[in-house]
Amino acid sequence: MSGQATLEPAPAVPPARSPRRWEARRVRVAGALTGVVAVVVTALVFGWARSPGDRETASAAAVPAAWGRPAVSADGLVQRVGVKITQVAVTGGGGLLDLRYKVFDPDKAHAIHDATTPPAIIDERTGLVINQLLMSHAHSGPYKPAVTYYLVFEDTGSWVRHGSKVTVLLGNAQVEHVVVA
Repeated sequence: MSGQATLEPAPAVPPARSPRRWEARRVRVAGALTGVVAVVVTALVFGWARSPGDRETASAAAVPAAWGRPAVSADGLVQRVGVKITQVAVTGGGGLLDLRYKVFDPDKAHAIHDATTPPAIIDERTGLVINQLLMSHAHSGPYKPAVTYYLVFEDTGSWVRHGSKVTVLLGNAQVEHVVVA
């Protein structure tokens, strides 16, 4: 051969990685790991602060005496107060409890908003009485039979969760072990 240059490309040599590039990658990985650890620690701290933990067994707390009313079944509530509970659900991102009830006897249903026996929901796990209605809502005017009405309670601590069991106090009666949707 003649020593002349050929037109064939030279073999590709991978560029050398600079140490700065590896440093930047290590810093990003370290930052991501620090963030993950911070989130996990925060979740654990707030989860433990809110969860009843060991108190759960002791918290089958009795309903405070001032709030106790005669316990009735769901059908007994219809006989005593003229309404049937159709739903208790967590709503508003966990900060509200929506209680739905259907009226069967409009004359008896007015006992729901009696000042001596205000409506309330009691979390059976903690014994917490939730009795603050959102914006002080109360039904006014005559009830109509076969119509479903609602009460929205403020649960600012989000204590009641989906699947919780609650006691619902309406009029001069209470229905126990209602499962929250």
